[in-house]
Amino acid sequence: MSSPSPYQFEVRVSTQFLEEQSDKDKGPYVFAYTIEIENVGEQTAQLLSRHWIITDAHNIVQEVKGDGVVGEQPTLRPGERFEYTSGCPLPTPVGTMKGKYTFVGEGGEQFDVPVPEFLLSMPRVLH
Repeated sequence: MSSPSPYQFEVRVSTQFLEEQSDKDKGPYVFAYTIEIENVGEQTAQLLSRHWIITDAHNIVQEVKGDGVVGEQPTLRPGERFEYTSGCPLPTPVGTMKGKYTFVGEGGEQFDVPVPEFLLSMPRVLH
């Protein structure tokens, strides 16, 4: 029987439609998302990369992979949080994002932290 990982992270997401950057008649529709990553485990780890799966209302999928987030690869000690805001243009007024962050622990082991699917939606489009 394996023991639980000493690496535990919580990810919280909030989204916002950016009306001033969007063309509400034909797109693109631009969204901001703010993510807070909190180390709720017992060990320090560094965020290395991100992998996003973005799906629009036509079920067209884009994948985005890259180092760090907003140009940073933060190291989070137990109890520490990191928050950032980024953006996502979509060709449709509704879509979703989900993904994962890859971290490296103090001993060099890599592990993934999932980001559950979240909704990007222009106001008053969904009931």
